[in-house]
Amino acid sequence: MPFTPGVHFLEPTIPLYVFEAREPGPTALIQAGIHGDEVAGVHALQELLEAALRPSHGRLLVCPVMNPRAYRARERAAPGGLDLNRMFPGDADSPEWERRLARKFMDLVEDERPALMVTLHESKKRYDPSLDYPTFGQTIVYGVEPRPEIVDRTLARLNARFDGEQEHWDPHYFPVATSSTEVIVDAIGCVGLCIETWMGFEEARRIEMQKAVVEYLLDDVGVRRLG
Repeated sequence: MPFTPGVHFLEPTIPLYVFEAREPGPTALIQAGIHGDEVAGVHALQELLEAALRPSHGRLLVCPVMNPRAYRARERAAPGGLDLNRMFPGDADSPEWERRLARKFMDLVEDERPALMVTLHESKKRYDPSLDYPTFGQTIVYGVEPRPEIVDRTLARLNARFDGEQEHWDPHYFPVATSSTEVIVDAIGCVGLCIETWMGFEEARRIEMQKAVVEYLLDDVGVRRLG
């Protein structure tokens, strides 16, 4: 059963904000902080909530800090813990906290069945397809082909706004079967995207980019319709 509007807690320090518009529409789920050293997405979602981001149609679910143990340490995973992004679909009976949490999040997405699921990430390496190892900064990462059309429309808006040196955004097809996004896409058939800002920019600029991409995606999917 979907969550009622309000603030719920997946764990005592993991709030989930649930908003429901008066007008019917799709559901979008946005989360950040699954890796604790990727802070811009966390702060972007917190600032958007403070600025009263709300859906005009359908439902919006926001989880600003998916992994508070890692976030407090500012590390990819909590000290002595596991990479939460690789623990899906999880196990409610696991002795490992990350696997139990992953199962709670899977229960959430299976109940809500969002049309769009977005995870906000960051990367220490800027995207460069000429290199022989993966790079992600300044990309929207997707794992299915053909590329979801929302990706190109959102990139066009981002690149019209962010035109400084090395700020250009690109699409990046990079399926990872064990990532939370791919597991969720396989389970419910939604559009699942990972947003990757490059850590080479100042934190304030990365936050601005993350806020913009969230707003543009919500506009495109029809959860936030202005005017």
